[in-house]
Amino acid sequence: MNYRFACLLAVCLGVIANQHPSTSASSPDPGADVDILVDGAPQPRYAHDGRWYIEAPKGREYAIRLHNLYGVRVAVALSVDGLNTIDARQTTAADARKWVLDPYETVTISGWQTSRTEARRFEFTTEAQSYGQALGRTANLGIITAVFFRERASIVSSQASNEAERRDAAAPAPAPSARQESAAGTAKAQDEYAATGMGRRTDHAVQQVWLDLEDTPSATVNIRYEFHTQLVKLGVLRDTPDPLA
Repeated sequence: MNYRFACLLAVCLGVIANQHPSTSASSPDPGADVDILVDGAPQPRYAHDGRWYIEAPKGREYAIRLHNLYGVRVAVALSVDGLNTIDARQTTAADARKWVLDPYETVTISGWQTSRTEARRFEFTTEAQSYGQALGRTANLGIITAVFFRERASIVSSQASNEAERRDAAAPAPAPSARQESAAGTAKAQDEYAATGMGRRTDHAVQQVWLDLEDTPSATVNIRYEFHTQLVKLGVLRDTPDPLA
């Protein structure tokens, strides 16, 4: 199966940083969901202080499984560490290039798309070794965001097929987290926090399609991922003593 993406008809007007929705443990609509897979199995998701969290096993590859529970096609703006998974840009969700899912379809995105035929696997790593750090874009490390837009119902109008601009209806950008504030400046602090690097190359063919999308997102899923130690410090997990110690 080829995974398809939709590029908006409008030309991006430039890089707009920090325009991703705030991390929330709820979605505006139950028509969509997201799983983070390690070795093909979903990582447990924990609700804490209004956010979803998962544990990031350091050095392991992972994938993101998108579920479309609607009876229409959707386009999903998927970002990892604030970077679009198709072109690594930082834009509003409305202006982002998107993955397209058919009605009730489930697809798995396993890495950063680097060409029409290849991707680089997502890999849990430290901030210092992350793709975001390499690009100098570190404001949203540790956050995975999927914003779902439904395809607009067909309208008999010459203007419908010529729509060239979308308004961003996503939630406001999150305030800097305690993670960002405490990690600034030291390599030691960077090693304590999870981020996503570029793993091995893999075949991943895509094709470009065009959709007329609704202006307002139908669902937004945000997940923050951290190493076990940080989840304990945040109170998401309890520190379980090693029974063999």
